[in-house]
Amino acid sequence: MRIVYLIALLAANGLAADPARGEKEEAQNCIGCHSLRIVHSQRLSKAAWNREIDKMAGWGTNVGDREALLEYLVANFGDDKPAAAVVLTQDGSAARQK
Repeated sequence: MRIVYLIALLAANGLAADPARGEKEEAQNCIGCHSLRIVHSQRLSKAAWNREIDKMAGWGTNVGDREALLEYLVANFGDDKPAAAVVLTQDGSAARQK
């Protein structure tokens, strides 16, 4: 019962991560300019992802829930995650990142 209360308290204070919300922010703010492959191939620290969001905001993206996007990127593509798989084309060469 205490765990349920703690989760509810964290969620009410915006401290519990909502992966679906972060993924939605990613879809709304990233794919308008480039494919997600370039995002998903990165393995950045929280500070580096934060700088990337700042950079994209400087170029005009308007992130509605910055914290959700940041937490989603760190959780899925943080510097502690394994390197992204190399995507190959039909001829066996590495695909170019967009």
